[in-house]
Amino acid sequence: MVPYIKFVNYPQDYKWVWELIRPQPSPFAETINREIYKTWTGEALINFKWNTYGKYYYAIIWIGFIALLGCFTIVAIPQQHIDYTIQKQLLITSIILGFIHLSFEIRQIIYNPVKWIRDIWNLFDIIAYLFPIYTSIYWLLTNDRNVWLLSFSCLFLDIKFLLFFRAFESFGIYFAIIISVAKQIVSFLVVLFIIIISFAHAFYILLSPTSDYSFENPNFNNDSNNPWNMNSKYKVFNNETTDPNQFIIEQPDENTNMFTNYGTSLFTMYLFLTGDSSALSHWSYKNNPPLVILMVSFSFLIVVYLMNLFIGLLNMAIEKDKDRVSYLIQKAEILAEIELFYLLPYQRRWQTWFPEVIYYYANVDKTREKVKQMISNGKWNTDGFPELKQELLNKLNIQNNPVN
Repeated sequence: MVPYIKFVNYPQDYKWVWELIRPQPSPFAETINREIYKTWTGEALINFKWNTYGKYYYAIIWIGFIALLGCFTIVAIPQQHIDYTIQKQLLITSIILGFIHLSFEIRQIIYNPVKWIRDIWNLFDIIAYLFPIYTSIYWLLTNDRNVWLLSFSCLFLDIKFLLFFRAFESFGIYFAIIISVAKQIVSFLVVLFIIIISFAHAFYILLSPTSDYSFENPNFNNDSNNPWNMNSKYKVFNNETTDPNQFIIEQPDENTNMFTNYGTSLFTMYLFLTGDSSALSHWSYKNNPPLVILMVSFSFLIVVYLMNLFIGLLNMAIEKDKDRVSYLIQKAEILAEIELFYLLPYQRRWQTWFPEVIYYYANVDKTREKVKQMISNGKWNTDGFPELKQELLNKLNIQNNPVN
């Protein structure tokens, strides 16, 4: 028996309209605690809810999202492969389906905005709905097929589709680890980011041009950071001879000197972090000691030391959260979301779905193994319900002679 009596029950007195805006929670929806789901009773509670109604409503939500994903994916096909009338109908359908899904997210924000913001999955959800809605409306109003809007919309829709797998244990454990680990190392990532932007600032000051220049009009001077002075020069051959005064210069562009503004300087540091140092190859290292010092410092501090430390912290965090508890908490949050925002008020009061007492079956072999483990670890306490616990030991054929 699950020891939490009336843990899943909702208040019987309610106002129907108000329940749609700010539903009254049950203790289950309010108390998603790690200690509860460390035990078999917590897992039994999750399994009961999932098998009773959770998996059916989850399937309906998933099918509704697949409809949105399918409509928008088809409409994103190049225009020469799809009829304009069908394209327009698919865009309108995408808008309607997107607003339906978005309405549930808005209800969650109204219900508890702080909790909603703290759950990173919600950010993926609302972005996955807003992008297709905005893209479809923009397309219908302007008749402009904005490629970058379509690209990001399809990206977030595909990621959202992947997130539906987190309700299943074989996938959900890894999703739970991803979020749990990210929360543990967020402070380290902030420190790493500050160091990276500091180096980006230093490189920007050192390598930015000191004089005005234009990509259209050649401008040669003594500034080694001037893009015109950095590009390759080619000699002109005429009758197998060269004239020292004649040469061809490759016209520079925004990528010639990536340190002309702070934004591209920061992006260059990211490329350097991944092992691409080509943006720094335009300068002579022999005649530029400050550049060498910055490169060596960045390589040692960030690439060698902090990145290896980051990998070590990841391994420690993964080992710490490599259990089923985080997954069960994640599944409990999914069930609580279904209860509060997808079930109708009267459905949350059905005794068959939300009984006062829940019974479950436990495997005898697993129970015996668990009890023996608790006894060997000194966690088998007979102070509470001693007769009941002794009866359980007798049924499991376990001998326990505690030393007083």
